[in-house]
Amino acid sequence: MGQKKFKWSNLYLIFVFIVLYLPILYLIFYSFNEGGTMNSFTGFTWEYYQAVFADKRLISIVLNTLLVALLSSLLATIIGTLGAIGIHYVKKRQTRNTLMSFNNVLMVSPDVIIGASFLIMFTFVGFKLGFASVLLSHIAFSIPIVVLMVLPKLQEMNPSMITAARDLGANNLQVLSKIILPSITPGILAGYFMAFTYSLDDFAVTFFVTGNGFSTLSVEIYSRARQGVSLEINALSAIMFLFALILVVGYYFIQQYNMTKKQKSRERERAKVVDLL
Repeated sequence: MGQKKFKWSNLYLIFVFIVLYLPILYLIFYSFNEGGTMNSFTGFTWEYYQAVFADKRLISIVLNTLLVALLSSLLATIIGTLGAIGIHYVKKRQTRNTLMSFNNVLMVSPDVIIGASFLIMFTFVGFKLGFASVLLSHIAFSIPIVVLMVLPKLQEMNPSMITAARDLGANNLQVLSKIILPSITPGILAGYFMAFTYSLDDFAVTFFVTGNGFSTLSVEIYSRARQGVSLEINALSAIMFLFALILVVGYYFIQQYNMTKKQKSRERERAKVVDLL
């Protein structure tokens, strides 16, 4: 066997990952620093993690952030999935492209512009800023993400399955629940997790639409960081990084489970065909 050739692309990927993860690891490392600064490591301590869990206001903000992320991603996934199905089955190609263009506007627009637009709208209609305004804003900018995740799965779906279901007498609701939704489940899950992570770490939009008495984690970290370097922020960031890592790993295993399930189903179908022959 010949030796594998060295690929510069692998070296580039390693460099990119180092650039991305080294600051995070640096931040996590100093969250255990007994000296209280990020200049030199003087000793190991759990003090700042204990301070995070002892801070009732911070815990309340974390719960607010998770609640907004869970609700907004769930509602955005439902609306975005139905929207993707609607766009996919539009007969006129020009109309479909126009709808996709409108959907992509929020994806390419700067977060500052989106946040300012929501602020102007809420102020104009007299809507009180707080939990509801943040939730509605997060739903709005998460819907296009879900649409983009679900549409490719709709395009991959075999249309003959729907035709066969209708020939067997299935109505629209049965086609949706028995054929379409099971076929695009991986895209729906991907859209949900993407919407959840976008909502979880959003700052720019939330900064504009949050009100007095309500805050999310990103806004709180920004406010505390302006007051000076605190290793409590490092500890909190480390916890959130670990939480995000668990989400990614969980999503990976869900994907692997779905792929294994599909593969076993195909093998059973092949075995049935072989038995018939």
